[in-house]
Amino acid sequence: MKSLKHLNKYFFKYKWHFILGIIFTITSNYFGVRMPLFVKSTVDSLMSDNKIESIHDALYVSLKIGGIYMLLSLGKGFFLFLMRQTIIVMSRHIEYDLKNEIYNQYQNLDLSFYKKNNTGDLMNRISEDVSHVRMYLGPGIMYSINLVVLFTLVVYQMINISPLLTGLVLIPLPIMSFLIYKVSAKMNLLSKKVQEEQSLLSTIAQESFSGMRVIKAYSQQESIGDKFENAANTYKNKSMKLVIVNALFIPTILFLIGLSTLLSIYIGGKMSFTNEISLGGIVAFIFFVNNLTWPFASIGWVTSLIQRAAASQQRINEFLSVKTNAAEVFENTLFNYKKEITFNNVSFTYQNTGIKAIKDLSFTIPNGQTFAIIGKTGSGKSTILSLLLRQLTPDSGSIRLDQTELKNIKSDGFKSALGVVPQEVFLFSDSIGNNIKFGSNNPDISEHRLNAVCETADILSTIQNLDEGYDTILGERGVNLSGGQKQRLSIARALLRKPEILVLDDCLSAVDTETEDKILKELKKENSARTTIIVSHRISTIRNAKNIIVIDDGSVIEQGSHATLLKKKGFYFDLYKKQQTDLKNDDDQQITE
Repeated sequence: MKSLKHLNKYFFKYKWHFILGIIFTITSNYFGVRMPLFVKSTVDSLMSDNKIESIHDALYVSLKIGGIYMLLSLGKGFFLFLMRQTIIVMSRHIEYDLKNEIYNQYQNLDLSFYKKNNTGDLMNRISEDVSHVRMYLGPGIMYSINLVVLFTLVVYQMINISPLLTGLVLIPLPIMSFLIYKVSAKMNLLSKKVQEEQSLLSTIAQESFSGMRVIKAYSQQESIGDKFENAANTYKNKSMKLVIVNALFIPTILFLIGLSTLLSIYIGGKMSFTNEISLGGIVAFIFFVNNLTWPFASIGWVTSLIQRAAASQQRINEFLSVKTNAAEVFENTLFNYKKEITFNNVSFTYQNTGIKAIKDLSFTIPNGQTFAIIGKTGSGKSTILSLLLRQLTPDSGSIRLDQTELKNIKSDGFKSALGVVPQEVFLFSDSIGNNIKFGSNNPDISEHRLNAVCETADILSTIQNLDEGYDTILGERGVNLSGGQKQRLSIARALLRKPEILVLDDCLSAVDTETEDKILKELKKENSARTTIIVSHRISTIRNAKNIIVIDDGSVIEQGSHATLLKKKGFYFDLYKKQQTDLKNDDDQQITE
């Protein structure tokens, strides 16, 4: 139950829903308790009076008794409706707030968090886990309050009728409480295991759907199907264990309630012979015990709801307790960039792998220049960009814009000045036009402006040749476009923002050298005052940059212009010669073929 303390703030937020729900619960149960008492007085009155002498008298009495009983029943039902409209509605509001809280936390967490956690698990915690918590906040809370209120009112009336019979009838209830106590821990453990298996199942399904092209290309449908079936069987088996506990638990409670009913009839009947209790009192006792049947029978179900909610909230709290980047939370300085971006002895290690990607890295990017980073795969190029974009936080050292540390710059102001083309292009299942407009600071984009950025990215003719043009709907992740087309769309998207800093993370790898050269020339013409940072493993992409740094094993090993680096005849020169040789060999092979 400790994990559910996180929800207390929402009870305070919706306190009036909660308080009114309790009031309506008390009122509804008041009418419910008055009904057996009315039956008691009616039975006792009929047994003592002999005023019914004709059919008309009997009909009148029946209609009178039935009418009053119906009014009491309507009163109970009306306030029962209000009870549900306050407590259940409160649970829906909290569900909405909790999902937003989790989603906002997901957005604030840095890139390393997503490298450690599966998408399916993230989705399961914000959907299935929150749904289980909602069941605790709604039906769980409602039935618990109802049980406490009803039990208090009923026991009070039962004691007024016969304290001795009340004590005997309630004997099975402590046994019930003991069973609930013993089973709760087992249910909690099983609930947590079920949720973990459901997350695994969601992850397998999500990865299978996302990677369907690869699965079909390698004809691995059967093996993936077997993997999913095994996970589904494991989930089913663990769910069945929880079902078995519930299946045995609830009938036991019903048996104990039935035992109380038998005690009421047997012992009450014996006591009526000695005038210790009236016949109407026995009937009222039977009504009272039956009124307690569902609330006490629901204890098992409510216990299951609470245990599942506790297990789910524990999983949710694991993510909510992850500390976000302090810079995203404590924003105190407006974006102001005039001179340079400086990395000063920056180091970074990935916690999930222990790999030290960046080691005491220092360099400067002057404002308005084209700056390039090159290195072999795994040298730390993309990590440098992630640090610059505040997706990761350095372990040591500092990143400064002019004289201000990056972590102290207002996040919104800084990121609105960025145009980023990532290495792994992501396109939404939406129109081409909306994909390009995504992230634009100006919602009213003219077609002339769209055409201009698409022309710069060398994608305009491709779009114009489509039947629907900018209204063409893309498949998931842009599946109906080639790799080069997706990269060029992503470049157009970044340019539409008119960024002060344009970041290109190896985003021309899927286009030919002729198209690449055309795009780079257009970018240079489009805004000469813009700072452009290019990361690539191809020298053809970065050779025109004014300053180039060569990264190896997370450190700068060479720095200078293209011509300067060639004269040094070091790593850059060797890479240049190798790429020239590979290109020539490819050309020779194509001519031979």
